[in-house]
Amino acid sequence: PWCTAIIGNYEGWHAPGNTSLKTALQVAHNVLVSHGKATPVIRANVPDAQVGMAVSLHPLRAASSSPEDQAAKERHDGLRYRWFLDPLFGRGYPQATLDLVKDAAPVVEAGDMEAIAVKTDFMGVNYYFPEVVADDPTHAPFRTRVLPTLDGEITAMGWPVAPEGLSELLTRIENDYHPGPMYVTENGSAFDDTVGPDGEVNDVQRRDYLVRHLASLKDAIDNGVPVKGYFAWSLLDNFEWAEGYLKRFGLVHIDYDTQQRRLKNSGKWYRAFLRQE
Repeated sequence: PWCTAIIGNYEGWHAPGNTSLKTALQVAHNVLVSHGKATPVIRANVPDAQVGMAVSLHPLRAASSSPEDQAAKERHDGLRYRWFLDPLFGRGYPQATLDLVKDAAPVVEAGDMEAIAVKTDFMGVNYYFPEVVADDPTHAPFRTRVLPTLDGEITAMGWPVAPEGLSELLTRIENDYHPGPMYVTENGSAFDDTVGPDGEVNDVQRRDYLVRHLASLKDAIDNGVPVKGYFAWSLLDNFEWAEGYLKRFGLVHIDYDTQQRRLKNSGKWYRAFLRQE
């Protein structure tokens, strides 16, 4: 479930839109319940189906070593990480986060939490970047603020390039929950691609992004994290949420006027990598 994207809208990722915390938490809860109730239906109809979920997650960094920022990171972690994974693995919603959201907490019907905690065959993880969190008493109810990235390497989305975060995130999930087989169901980057006079798209930054994130993934596997697959986002340039067709994530370039496809140099590298050429 893309539950964390719902919370992201509350935090202002995709403004304008409905930014009600109560609505966001209720919709996220309903998505989790839907996942839990759909799983046995799928298994009843396809007995050998492998059923899991995919959650978009971020490693968190405190903006400083101050006690205030460190505590802010923990409060934010309750919403961005534990709010989804704790109930999926039978622990219910984190009490500290429930105490903060108060009346915005979702309505939980009898049997909801048991449904959410249905056993699954794998866990999918979408990873793009870490979040840096600062204490901000003016931003109720969590009193936190996610800081924008102002320096270092960033993508066309304004997201920091931090390949080490992938290994960090996967290792934490394994240590916290032991979910069984994991798949990186999304990982990729948007850059301002241009088609050269020779018809090539020489997207060196995206190729390097893939190389470094796959190396980080190997670190996690070497350290015992049971990752069974990796899916680059995405095969084609496509419609990217509120950004529409302005941001390009694809390994294949799309000319939106003519629909012509061109395999970018990153896609050529990825093809050779998968073939072990």
